Amino acid sequence: MEPRPVLGVIGGSGLYAIEGLESVEERVVDTPFGTASAPVVLGTLRGKRVAFLARHGRGHYLSPSEVNYRANLYALKAVGVERVLSVSACGSLREEFAPGDVVVPGQLYDNTRARQRSFFDGGLVGHVSVADPFCPVLSAGLAQSVAAVGGKVHVGGTLITIEGPRFSTRAESNTYRSWGMAVIGMTTSPEAFLAREAEMCYAVMAHVTDYDVWHVSEAPVTVDLVIRTLQHNTQLAKEAIADLITRLPDDRTCGCGRALEGALITDPAAIPPETRKKLALLVDKYLA
Repeated sequence: MEPRPVLGVIGGSGLYAIEGLESVEERVVDTPFGTASAPVVLGTLRGKRVAFLARHGRGHYLSPSEVNYRANLYALKAVGVERVLSVSACGSLREEFAPGDVVVPGQLYDNTRARQRSFFDGGLVGHVSVADPFCPVLSAGLAQSVAAVGGKVHVGGTLITIEGPRFSTRAESNTYRSWGMAVIGMTTSPEAFLAREAEMCYAVMAHVTDYDVWHVSEAPVTVDLVIRTLQHNTQLAKEAIADLITRLPDDRTCGCGRALEGALITDPAAIPPETRKKLALLVDKYLA
């Protein structure tokens, strides 16, 4: 039996692969939710098994609204991933979170409109708690790793996910600031919620690329500005990932792996057979 990956990495804008992987193999995972953005890349880094998936596909051809988040998380779950690290570009909504910094957010606000947010449909209802949507243990380890490799890291704050793919208007940006949001991105929702439903730990390495558009002394955000900043941070992300996998304990001590306990409300006898089969990877241990 092959070893379980100690970490699954979802790479966003600017991070499309992990250098230094050994014994690399690609796996196209069949999921009941369709095709993942890209094949799952499995390999060994510093003696540890890891998995990588390019969120926007190879060549970055999927917009944030087009990403099949359910297929991506299901594919990682299917290859044995229990911990997921999201690497994401984000805009700062606070003066002290400067471009080039990394934020490990503690809270999430979903302001998207057109995405599938749950695995549970088709006759099986699950109400999962996401009061604290990020794994505290994985987030703490991530922050330690970013600092250990020389990055400037901020811990905590709320990340707001907008639909995209356009950037915010000034009115929207200033509204989010008035709400107390810290950083803004386009992909963390529904990833965090789906990871919780799949009982996987989830944390975000949010790379600040710009001040969104609220900061009048800075130029408005552009793709060119985002990519230039990300190129500077790509090496930092890779070094932090390599450090993080050496910090992860073999066993999880958080509650993420028990997220579905008490969450499934549907009478098992009422679940349609096709739905039971579709969600078997997630729910079988609770319905057996």
